[in-house]
Amino acid sequence: MMLSNVIEFRTGRPVGQSETIRRPGALIRAARHGLELWQRGRDLRRVLRSDDLPAVGAALPRLIVDEARMDEARRDGAADYDLRRHVLLLVAILAERRDAQNATAMPPMVICPETAIRAHL
Repeated sequence: MMLSNVIEFRTGRPVGQSETIRRPGALIRAARHGLELWQRGRDLRRVLRSDDLPAVGAALPRLIVDEARMDEARRDGAADYDLRRHVLLLVAILAERRDAQNATAMPPMVICPETAIRAHL
């Protein structure tokens, strides 16, 4: 099975438009492998270097900017480039994107107390 070195995701742009990240295959494979061990409550705080845990998907813009800076450092051969952090940022982007999609996939549930009927909006 051949894995792509392209990550595609939506960033709040109109439907049909997406942003694409192209990275070396090894980075993408490492990030996809890291998803298996990802624990949002523990890992996202560490990646964001924050005690607060944002709502699902809310950290995506910041993660994308941080990853772009990290990729620029990689491309420039900067001495302060941190491969582990770069992979962790990619894992966080994939995980947040997945969790945000899962959160919006299920429509909100409404419970009518009078009839005890549950309906999806």
